[in-house]
Amino acid sequence: MKNLGLLAVLFLSVNFINAQAFSGKGDSKFQIGADLQDNGSGIVVSYDEGLGENFSVGVSTGYTLGVNKAIDADFGDRIKLVARFNANIGSVMNLGDHVDIYPGLNLSLKQFGGHLGGRYFFSDGFGVFTEFSLPFAKYDNSTLTNAEQLNNQFTFGIGAVFNL
Repeated sequence: MKNLGLLAVLFLSVNFINAQAFSGKGDSKFQIGADLQDNGSGIVVSYDEGLGENFSVGVSTGYTLGVNKAIDADFGDRIKLVARFNANIGSVMNLGDHVDIYPGLNLSLKQFGGHLGGRYFFSDGFGVFTEFSLPFAKYDNSTLTNAEQLNNQFTFGIGAVFNL
């Protein structure tokens, strides 16, 4: 039994040593997860492509599924499509090869905002992510309805990330 436990620890250690969170230019990440916000929850999918040693650009899309029935939200209120820029600073902060922290900017037709995310890789191809996002400037300065606030407010995302 001890040998089995030692073998498991050795296997996991090798996987952690080989994990690469962000390798720079040409690095591709695909993320899928849950998107949580006031009055709704949904699914989010994003793709990021490394353009340099510590920065990447990408696109993110999501759809809010679990909307409170009292909110009259149509398809346009529930969907989001976002262009994103990330500063991948895990290596700058000397967090190791399996961790990446990435602050960044978002631009969509609904808002201009920012995000702060983190990725942890268990192996070369698979890890988990978490991301916080908030708007700096909204597309409409008037008071927004609850439906218009969907994807235009503080959001929290969590899910799986894959190296491509």
